[in-house]
Formats: sequence, C-alpha cells, structure tokens
Amino acid sequence: MHSFRYKGEAALLLTAIIWGYGFVAVAQSLLYFTPSQVMFFRFAIALAGLLPFAAPRLRQVRWAALGKGVRIGFFLFSGFVFQTIGLQTTTPSRNAFLTAVNVVLVPLLTWFLFRRKLSAKEAAGAIIALLGLALLTLDGSSGTRLGDGLTLICAVLFAFQIIYTTQTMEHENPLEISLIQIATCMVFSLGFMLWEGAPLAAPSPRALGGLLFLGLFSTALATCLQTYGQKYTSETRSAIFLSTECLWGTVFSVLFWGEILPLRSLLGGLLIFTAIVVSEWGVKKTTAPASPHGAPVAELKEEAASPAKSPSSFETPSTASQKRA
Repeated sequence: MHSFRYKGEAALLLTAIIWGYGFVAVAQSLLYFTPSQVMFFRFAIALAGLLPFAAPRLRQVRWAALGKGVRIGFFLFSGFVFQTIGLQTTTPSRNAFLTAVNVVLVPLLTWFLFRRKLSAKEAAGAIIALLGLALLTLDGSSGTRLGDGLTLICAVLFAFQIIYTTQTMEHENPLEISLIQIATCMVFSLGFMLWEGAPLAAPSPRALGGLLFLGLFSTALATCLQTYGQKYTSETRSAIFLSTECLWGTVFSVLFWGEILPLRSLLGGLLIFTAIVVSEWGVKKTTAPASPHGAPVAELKEEAASPAKSPSSFETPSTASQKRA
C-alpha cells in the first residue's frame, strides 16, 4: 500500500497551494504594515490558532523535541528575513527563482550532511523543477544585485528547514513540532520588529483578512500539513512538491491581480509538474502508520524481531527515508 505516502505528498501539495495564495495575502498586508509587522502578526495569529489543539500535549513535549522544533523554527524565520530583505534590492521574479534553488540544494546538502544516496529520479526531478521555475519566474533582467546574494542565503536556510523537518518527523509528533516552530518564529519576529523600530499596533480592519489567512492558513495549517507530509516522503520529493508554490502563486496572481501570463510561464508550470511525475515514477516502498511516539509502527515491530544492528550498519533518519522512497 502506498496510501500513507500519497496522503503525505497530497498534504505537501496542498501546502504549496496555500502558500501560493499567500503571495496575494502578503501583498494586501504590506499595504498597511512593514515586513517585520506582517511576520510577527502572521506567527502570533498562527500560534493562537494552534494552541487550542496543541495545549493538551504541551506537558508531553520532551526537551529533545523542543530543541528540534526551535532549530527548525530558526531556519524558517531566518529564511523569511533574508527573502524579504533581498526583495528590496532585486526583482520579485529573481527573488522567487533564487529561493527555489532549495529544490537542488536539498539533495546536495542531504548527501553532504548524511551521505544519503541520491537516486537518479530525484536528481532528474530536481533539475527539471529548477528549469521549470526559471521559465516561470525569470523576467530577463540582468546585473548582479545584493538582493540576489541575500536570496541565495534564504534558499540555503529553507533547504536546511526542509531537511531537518524530514529528519525530525521520523521520531516526533507533527502538531508538537509545528507549535514549537511557530512559537520560535513569533519570538524572533517580535525581536526583528523591535529592532526595526516598527510599532506594535493593532491590525487595521481592512488588512485583517490578509493577516488572518497568513496566520491561520498559510502558517498554522500549512506548517502542520508540511510536517505531516514530510513524515512519509523523502527530503528531495518534499522540496519538489513545495516548490510548486511558485506555480500556484502565479495562478492566483492571474486570477486575483489580473497578471498576464506569457507562454514561457505556462511551459514552466508544465515542467514543474513533469518534475513531480519523474520523481514519483517507480516508487515501490512506503511508510507504515506512525506510533504515538512518532516512529513507524512497522519499523518498531521489525526492529523488535531482528537482531540489534552493529554501529557500522546504523542508519540516519535520512537514509531510512531514502529506503522507504
């Protein structure tokens, strides 16, 4: 059965769709707030939305899970900061394309950090997705900008966020990690807002709709969907599915902002979906349901029935994720 892998990857695709509409919500919010204010309010609203569901589990959170969630939250917040600052000195299309470089960085960084073997399908899917994103977003402008370098740093940080989310979800509860991650981002966003000197003002009624979508859907719901989805697929396919955010952002820009979509962008979208098909083709193994402690039940049973592994045969979470792929 592939049901758990399919559900996980459907969750990642839904995450990308929600993030895609988030471009419209951010544009609306930035008419009334500074970037640091938008970041703080979206994470504060997201935390308020998650607390009623996560409160019963707060006493069960282990220190190890807390540390992992803070680490993921740090990479997520830092990526948003460099992406926002970089956008001030580069074009939106270059910003989007350079951010999407994380699709290629994820398998490379995973190989470098964990020596996880890279499959030919994952490598091909990542490259095709990158080509598709180039067609979809590049506007033909030239010249080196400081913002390009800052956005590349953002891509690296987002790649680490994807890698460590997949690694963490091998052993932890998605809701707990989502709550810790969002709380970490809110605290850092508050510090960023105070450092920027932006006032902590109440949201304008006209901007409240955009902020509510960013907080409840684009942050709270999407973060839970992402952490759940990455529990059942590899880092590289996670990055490819999440990279379709750029495609959905373009679709919603056309529908709600009247943007004219050229043929080049349509071809880019087709390449992105081709990348997903390539990365999915021929997958034979999937992950079993998770136990209450986050570890796959089938793996726990297999481990109990098999001899203990020697140190030389120890597998990192990333390696196990590749084998299930």
